[in-house]
Amino acid sequence: MKIIWSDFASQNLLDIYQYHKESVGKNIAQKIKTKIFKSTRQLVKHPNSGPIEKSLERLGEDHRYLVSGNYKVVYKIINEGTLITDIFDTRQDPLKLDNPKKKHSR
Repeated sequence: MKIIWSDFASQNLLDIYQYHKESVGKNIAQKIKTKIFKSTRQLVKHPNSGPIEKSLERLGEDHRYLVSGNYKVVYKIINEGTLITDIFDTRQDPLKLDNPKKKHSR
């Protein structure tokens, strides 16, 4: 199964990288980014391996998530493959994940 990154998730990953690059350095920022990417590899063969994301159940799109360090990788299965919809810092208020302004689709 193919992994597809939404523009929103890609921008969040870039923001995470930029934040860590400025605060702790490029090497650590790159390690965090790489770790997040590697965590999604299992979805190629096991797309249902992550638990259901309870805070997004109301959308009825069967969002799931993986955890990579302090980050939650939110995804859903679509016809074309597995769509990564968000990268969420778990140290934030969990209610921010279900913010109606967020785009949890393409």
